Amino acid sequence: MEYKNLLIETSNGITTLMINRPQVLNALNSDVVRELECALYELDLDAAVRVIIVTGAGEKAFVAGADIKEMSEISAYEAHDFARRGQRLMLLINKMTTPVIAAVNGYALGGGLELALACDFIYASEKAKFGFPEVGLGIIPGFGGTQNLARLIGPNRANELIFTGRIINAAQAHAWGIVNEICAPGDLLPMAVSTAREIVGKGALGVTYAKDAITNGLNMTKEDGFRYEASLFGVLFATSDQREGMGAFLEKRTAEFKGK
Repeated sequence: MEYKNLLIETSNGITTLMINRPQVLNALNSDVVRELECALYELDLDAAVRVIIVTGAGEKAFVAGADIKEMSEISAYEAHDFARRGQRLMLLINKMTTPVIAAVNGYALGGGLELALACDFIYASEKAKFGFPEVGLGIIPGFGGTQNLARLIGPNRANELIFTGRIINAAQAHAWGIVNEICAPGDLLPMAVSTAREIVGKGALGVTYAKDAITNGLNMTKEDGFRYEASLFGVLFATSDQREGMGAFLEKRTAEFKGK
């Protein structure tokens, strides 16, 4: 599929997916949401893709939010449908077998923050800004923001950020646990790529099952999560990657994983 709003490059198992609408601060409209869903679905099926880095074009924004011009003209029914399509995209990222890193280079507001929160973790430029300004427009986050933020940082912090519509800087987002690491703007993609290379060097099945255990375990009781973890742990002992990984460790050599 040809994408009008995305730039996608893959090298050595690492795909950089860039939202390319810098003239509108990479705002999410219906077309971008649809393209992201299609692209991520295709990338997750591609065995050559081991890690995906999502970022925004330009220096000002990761994604500055949903396209307000488009939203201002839709009905209540259409708004519900738009929210559900956005949520479907965020749930797709959660369910993907491929790890997804958000590299936030500027404004991550509204739908942009929701997109970043759906990724497995976030790296941010020192210039990054985060927030949910929706209440200032008379609405609420609609792409899973109320749910993902509260699960990540707790309801009290989430309530404060969402009720006030306040925009926080990268240092505050890091202190609250939204962001994993902060770096200079020019170091953002290199840092994300460096971490992606670390992941690529590990067993693909191990990484996939670890993501599965964490994501699904959060929706279970701890006891059920333990049982689910044990089942995945056991399954991995039937793979050649497990035999290769442990064999390489015992033989003091670098493992050559095959993803099988």
